[in-house]
Amino acid sequence: MDVIVDPGEGQIGQRKSGMNKYTIVCALLASANSILLGYDIGVMSGAVLYIKENLKITSTQVEILVGTLNVFSLVGSLASGKTSDYMGRRYTIVLAACTFLIGALLMGLAPSYPFLMAGRVVAGIGVGYALMIAPVYTAELSPAMSRGFLTSLPEVFITFGLLLGYICNYALSGLPPHINWRLMLGLAAVPAIGIGLGVIAMPESPRWLVMKGKLREAKEVLLKTSCSEEEAQLRLDEMSKAALDLPAGPSTAQEDSSADGPGRGAWKELLLRPSKPIRRMLVAAIGINFFMQASGNDAVVYYCPEVFRAAGIHSKKQLFGINVIMGLAKTSFVFISASYLDRFGRRPLLLLGSVGMVVSLAGLGLGSKFLEHSSSKPTWAIALCIVAVCADVSFFSIGLGPITWVYSSEIFPMRLRAQGSSLAISVNRLVSGVVSMTFLTISNKITFGGVFFVLSGIMAVATVFFYFFLPETKGKTLEEMGTIFEDKDTINVNRVREMREM
Repeated sequence: MDVIVDPGEGQIGQRKSGMNKYTIVCALLASANSILLGYDIGVMSGAVLYIKENLKITSTQVEILVGTLNVFSLVGSLASGKTSDYMGRRYTIVLAACTFLIGALLMGLAPSYPFLMAGRVVAGIGVGYALMIAPVYTAELSPAMSRGFLTSLPEVFITFGLLLGYICNYALSGLPPHINWRLMLGLAAVPAIGIGLGVIAMPESPRWLVMKGKLREAKEVLLKTSCSEEEAQLRLDEMSKAALDLPAGPSTAQEDSSADGPGRGAWKELLLRPSKPIRRMLVAAIGINFFMQASGNDAVVYYCPEVFRAAGIHSKKQLFGINVIMGLAKTSFVFISASYLDRFGRRPLLLLGSVGMVVSLAGLGLGSKFLEHSSSKPTWAIALCIVAVCADVSFFSIGLGPITWVYSSEIFPMRLRAQGSSLAISVNRLVSGVVSMTFLTISNKITFGGVFFVLSGIMAVATVFFYFFLPETKGKTLEEMGTIFEDKDTINVNRVREMREM
């Protein structure tokens, strides 16, 4: 894929500006929605041990229970595109928090397995909304030069939620089995309430306001999120031009649909008659979301206690202790990645993380295989597995974890951003659900070691895909993304046309 950089691009004022405090606070509040998924993944990995014991359910029922949230988050992800175009990004964040709150309360009060499943379904829909809307809202609010850091914040909060879940597992493990898991799951209602209230302080996305023709309100938001009035005006001009589909790209589909308003005809343009740039955007966004979950990261986190129980560690306190160590490693590296995304770019960190996961998963497979064929369970093999798990989640946090949300939210044009992101994240949730609901069953067939070798192979394929299909997007405004995915000849033709019109 040819990537052409116009020497005249990047000269606008917003490129030279940094982040202001208001933008950071808004991005933090929006991204805090993602803590809900992280907490559920972390807390469920421990709670499921007590649920299985208390409710007397089978391993298959455990898989269904764990995977249900991911499968039904597909519903929220698909619906979020239309919802956010209709009612706005801000109120979609409120909807996500409220839906998850209801699900958390249902799970915490569940008297039986079917009741618990109902709570997982409702919470899953809320998670689907949250995963799509947080990075999209943040991307639309952020200046180009800091967008990588700000749109990676959802992964930071997922990881922070994961660590909170592990800590709750450890702290509540001493309570009676019929109480502890209900408290573990029910406590997720607390951050949901805080997020719903926090949205009151957030403005609407300026790009959504421009699509709705509310230019005065958009200008007010941009004045708050920019470092100067000149920068705010430049950003508003770019957004207005993109909303009107002036000569910003070659797609005739863009020009045909411009009069339909935000979101209308988007699915037709995405799926039935996409232009070449849109097709490339879809391949990139769906591909990175597919491999994010095909890597098995969620399943490894969910079932980490089961893996180490098979390795010979049977104390629940020790199992939860390993989880906390893994959570600390994951949290540390996601902060490092977020801090350097706008300096080093998306591609270098993504490729580094992918290669690291290939090696880590192979090491985890090797250690697991040795333990499977050894009756003595040597300490070095257990240590290798612990180090490999921590390395795997750490490399995930360097690359795929944060960059998937960044990429999904920034590459689509304005009128397709909500639906394009929701489609890509729906693939993410579907694959996550399938992997989570089959991980134990496949492990019983080919052992944990065999599964980790398969995941290592998948990540090797993913690394090749990322190298060839994901161009660098660092420093580009959202309105310039189309040029990255265009053919070289098309770019030159458009430039000649623009020069003649001048």
